[in-house]
Amino acid sequence: MAHQKPLSLILLSLIPLFFILFPQTIQAQSPTAPAPAPTGPIDIFAILKKENQYNTFIKFLNETQVGTQINNQVNNSNEGVTVFAPSDNAFNNLPGGTLNKLNDQQKVQLIQYHVIPKFYTFDDLQTVSNPVRTQATGQKGEPFGLNFTGQNNQVNVSSGVVTTNIYNAIRKDRPLAVFQLDKVLLPVEFTDAKAPSTDDAPAPSGDTTKKGTSADNTKAKEPSPASTTPNDAKRISVGILGLISGVFLMGALS
Repeated sequence: MAHQKPLSLILLSLIPLFFILFPQTIQAQSPTAPAPAPTGPIDIFAILKKENQYNTFIKFLNETQVGTQINNQVNNSNEGVTVFAPSDNAFNNLPGGTLNKLNDQQKVQLIQYHVIPKFYTFDDLQTVSNPVRTQATGQKGEPFGLNFTGQNNQVNVSSGVVTTNIYNAIRKDRPLAVFQLDKVLLPVEFTDAKAPSTDDAPAPSGDTTKKGTSADNTKAKEPSPASTTPNDAKRISVGILGLISGVFLMGALS
């Protein structure tokens, strides 16, 4: 028994030495948490396809290349993007022929009008300063804006032509926010009539035969020489005879 006690103490003293000499063996046996899976780039097309009710919007995002612009911006900038996605029902409820009347440039403007080049949360939209600039611009580079009003945790968005509620967020994490709309936002710029310009005014006619020249107009305004009518001649004759009779009468009295 006396020999076993020192042996036990020796073995216990060797345990720390074992950890020092073989640390890799001990660490390999200890359980470790799995590494997080790498996240891929953000894709607006994939996000909308999962919802299965934005097929028309996806089509226009693809045809106009606006979807590619969104992906490039959210994956390569710090500003982020906010997208308002009209559902398929929203497009179906447009007046007949609305989309067919748009030219290629207007189709790009329409889709860009649903994109804000900055990340906004739902709470941000309740207090944002209006108008909020969208990706859409006019021919001279003037921005198309949207106006937001918030009350009682409800946000409305207006284009000046269409007003609708902003519903649930399809995606709300920075750098991309995507909100559902039940109406398509038509820019007021699409409905403004073109104001007449001086270039559209007709040129003055060079035909002077109808209106006459300035010399002709001046000549027309000059009074014509006085002409003697038969009544005037009769009155003059009576006056002369009266004058002659008066002369003879005065001579006879003298």
